[in-house]
Amino acid sequence: MKIKNNNKLIISKMRNQILALTVGFLSIASFAQKNELKAAEKAIKKGAFKEAKAALAGLEGAEDSMDAKYKAKYFFLKGSAYGKSNVEKAAAAYNKLISYEKEIGKQKYTKEAQPKLNELIQFVSKKAIDSYNGKDYNKATKNFYLTYKLSPTDTSFLYNAALSSSLGKDYDGALKYYKELQDIKYTGIATQYTAVNKETGKEENMGTKANRDAMVKFGKYTNPSEKVTESKQAEIIKNIGYIYVNQGKPELAVAALEEARKANPKDINLLLNQAQMYIKLEQMDKFGALMEEAVKLDPTNPTLFFNLGVVNAGEDKIEEAIGFYKKAIELDPEYGDAYLNLGVTVLNKRIAVINEMNENLSNDKKYTELEGTLKEICKDALPYIVKADELGRTEGTVSTLLNIYDTLEMTSEADALRPIYKEMRGQ
Repeated sequence: MKIKNNNKLIISKMRNQILALTVGFLSIASFAQKNELKAAEKAIKKGAFKEAKAALAGLEGAEDSMDAKYKAKYFFLKGSAYGKSNVEKAAAAYNKLISYEKEIGKQKYTKEAQPKLNELIQFVSKKAIDSYNGKDYNKATKNFYLTYKLSPTDTSFLYNAALSSSLGKDYDGALKYYKELQDIKYTGIATQYTAVNKETGKEENMGTKANRDAMVKFGKYTNPSEKVTESKQAEIIKNIGYIYVNQGKPELAVAALEEARKANPKDINLLLNQAQMYIKLEQMDKFGALMEEAVKLDPTNPTLFFNLGVVNAGEDKIEEAIGFYKKAIELDPEYGDAYLNLGVTVLNKRIAVINEMNENLSNDKKYTELEGTLKEICKDALPYIVKADELGRTEGTVSTLLNIYDTLEMTSEADALRPIYKEMRGQ
């Protein structure tokens, strides 16, 4: 029994020694952390940031086990030491600080860290915008995405990263960003607070309601208003589709748009994007089918009827095409392209007549009769081409008019137009 008691005594003493050693180690570690932080703080005050980083480097491995009374200060000093030299590392430190002080209910350093973090976000976003404006899309993408990671609530920066990545032809990267936008259910819908600049007379987006109201109050702006922007979801899906096409994966492009339309079958923008994809894939039959569907959804849209006219004209459905072009003009009396296409489609009736004339060269009576039909077709087409030329003169409209004038033997009209045509051709 004595032996057992002695053993217990020995074990108890050993435990006390181990506990004492542990406390000693903790005290030494805490003392070392305190010294490293003092050294870093002193170096930062002197502007010796390299020295400060070296002092903090030894503490990085002990972040999780760091003495609670030094943790917030460590994060603050780390953010200050790295600053703009390593924005990502600095911002990560500030975010950890803000999160930690929120957790412990004390905000000793947060008030000073928050504006520093905002400054870093603005610094990176400006670099992104400058690179984008300078068409250095790779740098722009990197900094737009970094801005988003630093401030995840500013999801528009993720959209900008996707857009600039696509412009830089980094389609794999762009696809990744667009899919991330889909994952977070990004819409891009925002309220714009606008007012008219008294000096320029132009409407400007003032950023925030408070800023707009202040500028109006100061008398520099008038006519304050608010606008809600359209959702960018359809555009995102369209861009994903175009990326797939550029990657040689048209079937994935079509599948992406079809899947999106299942969820939003009445979204006219999605439908039109899918239709555009079929044009790119040269599947005009499917394009035409979607145009018919679009007309039912938006029966007052002249462009839809114009597109149906193009599809039907391409399939040699002359009368159907003429009907669609006339409907487009009815909805928009100033639709120059519709007048031109309508006139050209009417003129296409000449093809069959000319072929028949060639078959009846020896039959004077029949040939003369067909000549009369040819002139009637030109007379029918003439007012549409004239109107198209009035709305927007091009080499095509002038050339077509000359052809008609010569056929109808309208010599004075042709003579007046011919020098204009020669000048347009640079002759």
